[in-house]
Amino acid sequence: MMTVPGADGCDQLVDDGGDATILIHKGKEFEDKYAKDGSLPDPASTTNAEFKCILQLLKDSIPLDKTKYSRMALRCKGVSEETTTGVLRLRAMAVKGELLFPAINVNDCVTKSKFDNVYGCRHSLPDSIMRATDVMIGGKRALVCGYGDVGKGCAFALRGAGARVLITEIDPINALQACMEGFQVVTMEDCVHEIDIFTSATGNFKIITLEHMKKMKNNAIVCNIGHFDNEIDMEDLEQFPGMTVENIKPQVDRFVFPKGNGVIVLASGRLVNLGCATGHPSFVMSCSFTNQVLAQLDLLKNWRETKAYKNDVYLLPKHLDEKVALLHLPALRAHLTTLSQEQADYIGVKVNGPFKNDTYRY
Repeated sequence: MMTVPGADGCDQLVDDGGDATILIHKGKEFEDKYAKDGSLPDPASTTNAEFKCILQLLKDSIPLDKTKYSRMALRCKGVSEETTTGVLRLRAMAVKGELLFPAINVNDCVTKSKFDNVYGCRHSLPDSIMRATDVMIGGKRALVCGYGDVGKGCAFALRGAGARVLITEIDPINALQACMEGFQVVTMEDCVHEIDIFTSATGNFKIITLEHMKKMKNNAIVCNIGHFDNEIDMEDLEQFPGMTVENIKPQVDRFVFPKGNGVIVLASGRLVNLGCATGHPSFVMSCSFTNQVLAQLDLLKNWRETKAYKNDVYLLPKHLDEKVALLHLPALRAHLTTLSQEQADYIGVKVNGPFKNDTYRY
């Protein structure tokens, strides 16, 4: 896994969800343990399916090459991370002093989070629900769990399709934003029995639980666009005694409880826009991937020239974020107004930007 012919590993990583980064870090960690006491990772020690795969891979790999991931960690000079979940993992490692190389947080670049997460999901959520179910969204009651950037895009899309949209939130600021946009903020327990379409969009786990799904109306649609499949408690749902599964078509399953009522789960609880559709449109992904390219170039410059980054998590500089936007405007036939020098001096910026400080909230 991740083997580079003729080298110990890659110079730099482009990661999505933090999986490659975790593999290198956990690989080095367990290689160190193996060198100390001969112990190997135990895949049975976790119930998380993805992490179980990582532990199994390392259990098989370490006896064959005892320093593979240690050499790989030494070789790697940095990572650029695409997702909210991946960035949370990187920050957790950085806080503990465990991060082995610098990381650039692409997810929180404005031209990623406010475009991919908002506008990409606004397009691809209804696309995936309609491809999977052919259900008419208009008139349905839809619950969006989480009103971050992803949740905002989902909520606006569902409302635009005619659904009556409710929101669950833990953050009072996000909840207030939802209220000011006209959405009703509720708890899952308040409304679980009357919702037609459930969408999790939090990046957390156990958002839609087995107990919730037991209480749902018959044939409620359940999907996830947040991140890993554990936003929906698929493990407990699949293992529930007496559960039967009707595969309606690829990526669309009806889980039928012993009493006869069922829920329709899309993409096995994984990202519905990838499982049931084709993901985000290429234009919005171009914004994200342009950020990734600029981040990779920034990391390259750092380890070859500036040596400015420590083993921590960094944002791309504002002028590069603005450059991403500038590169995409011609495709939309947009024409920018240019400041005069006098106007630029008046508000304390350069004529060509950056136009906002790092604390500005778009």
